[in-house]
Amino acid sequence: MLNKKDIRYCLDKMGEMFPDAHCELVHKNPFELVIAVALSAQCTDVLVNKVTSKLFLKYKTPEDYLNVSIEELQQDIRSIGLYRNKAKNIQKLCRMLIDDYDGVVPADRDELTKLPGVGRKTANVVVSVAFNVPAIAVDTHVERVSKRLGFCRWKDSVLEVEKALMKKIPEEEWSVTHHRLIFFGRYHCKAQNPKCQECPVLDVCREGKKRMKRLGA
Repeated sequence: MLNKKDIRYCLDKMGEMFPDAHCELVHKNPFELVIAVALSAQCTDVLVNKVTSKLFLKYKTPEDYLNVSIEELQQDIRSIGLYRNKAKNIQKLCRMLIDDYDGVVPADRDELTKLPGVGRKTANVVVSVAFNVPAIAVDTHVERVSKRLGFCRWKDSVLEVEKALMKKIPEEEWSVTHHRLIFFGRYHCKAQNPKCQECPVLDVCREGKKRMKRLGA
């Protein structure tokens, strides 16, 4: 695993590569963000944004989602994977927001995870992006990059990856690092065909060196 000096080096390089890394889910408020992140499970942000561009014009409050049938909501998000289950969770989530939180999205991660369809990753995204609370949400990109670079161990669970990153990265950098890791994984260190040959952190990346060796580079 990388030492603190090498991790710092990687974080600085990612900062140079993606200085404007940010949440790519388009939203105007915490409620829209919760809906967008709930829809984004096993789905691209591009597709979610395409769907929510129309969805958020029709549904503006938790009540709006409950004033239609489940079939109508399913139809509105039909192009998104797992749309039946997501529609069900969205209506349950909206009911819970109204009944337990006066229709307002809670700013506390533990409270957020009580909402149907909202796991730890979703809650971390919401507290970080909507409420500026330091957090690291571990999605597939963050997990892949962290393991490839040796920020954590290959066998670590998602929660262990999150804890390792929180331990090794200064708290004030958690949120921006989360976005930079996502951008690095989404646009550079991709699951298939990572850009190892032009990677600025190749010299400290054991996996990258192995890959280059296999390619005979």
